[in-house]
Amino acid sequence: MQKEEKLEITDSEWEVMRVVWTRKKATSKEIIDVLQDKKDWKPATTKTFIGRLVKKGALNTEASGKKFIYTAAVSEEDSLKSLKAGLFNHICNTAVGKTIADLIAEATLSHDDIAMLEEVLQSKKKDAVELIVCNCVPGQCHCKENHDMDCH
Repeated sequence: MQKEEKLEITDSEWEVMRVVWTRKKATSKEIIDVLQDKKDWKPATTKTFIGRLVKKGALNTEASGKKFIYTAAVSEEDSLKSLKAGLFNHICNTAVGKTIADLIAEATLSHDDIAMLEEVLQSKKKDAVELIVCNCVPGQCHCKENHDMDCH
């Protein structure tokens, strides 16, 4: 059985993908124009990121005359799900709640965003547990020292 490889997209590549996701299809010039002011990259830099994304399989290419048209080979939604899952897979189960709280504290939120979060939290109360069990191996977290909890 072949193991499915997770697509790793760097922060700079995310910038390119956001343009393609928004436009649905784009030429390198269109991507360069959108990112020019924000990133102050030289065109060659943007083209390098586009090339890496094509090589990784994140972007599809279609020739149109002398230009190439780029489309996303991966959806924004799937990429965000993978990013979120990756974050929680890299931290101790006991740190997830604090990590989410820290993300919320650092974010600029609208009143609608806060109302949505309150609804989600209210709904989560139904399934809440008394104790989150550590998922780390000994020496990978501070659960033993901080909570007298054994790692698994």
